[in-house]
Amino acid sequence: MNSEAETRIKKIERDISYVFSDKELPLRALTHSSYANERKINITECNERLEFLGDAVLELITSTLIYKKYPDMPEGRMSRLRAALVCESALARAASGIGLKDEILLGKGERASGGSMKPSVISDAFEALIGAIYLDGGYEAAARFVEEFVLCDTDRFLNENDPKSALQEYLQTEGAVSIEYTVTDISGPDHDRVHEVEVSVNGKVCGKGKGRKKKDAEKAAAAAALENLRSGRQ
Repeated sequence: MNSEAETRIKKIERDISYVFSDKELPLRALTHSSYANERKINITECNERLEFLGDAVLELITSTLIYKKYPDMPEGRMSRLRAALVCESALARAASGIGLKDEILLGKGERASGGSMKPSVISDAFEALIGAIYLDGGYEAAARFVEEFVLCDTDRFLNENDPKSALQEYLQTEGAVSIEYTVTDISGPDHDRVHEVEVSVNGKVCGKGKGRKKKDAEKAAAAAALENLRSGRQ
């Protein structure tokens, strides 16, 4: 292993707070197929096989965390949440957060075409890194990594992406409740409508929101209600 490869691996280890026993594993996770082809390296030494493994490990870890953390969440919503948390764009953002995109080994052609900025390339390398950690340190090591860098704030993610469901789940702890969304105003020209919505819990207004569509206004109202309830303003 040359000094450049060692430098890449040390940087990754520092950024993820994990030291590999087998240094070949992270190097393989960083090796794109274009680089392997260009350097006449055996194609099995690129990150595709590790990405295959990492994808399966990631799905198991994510499924387990969602199952344990949200015991009242129905299966359909669990599936949608998992899909959103581990989609290509989400993994690419997580990878960028640890500087992974700058360490991927790409062929000259792939790099020239902007490969280091492609979400598919970055997310594949990230999944390959998960596979590498799993092989090197086992399930627990991989789970710690995924929980820290992928699943670090699932509650906020739920609030931002599905505040109506998040509000309903938050209120379930209070027992039986009635949640009602009411359009209080529609203004603006036909091509630029603004809807205003109030959300009431057991008849008490807890949040208000605006949006160009009714459903967007309802989401905004639900998000406001969550913030108000959690802060004790309601």
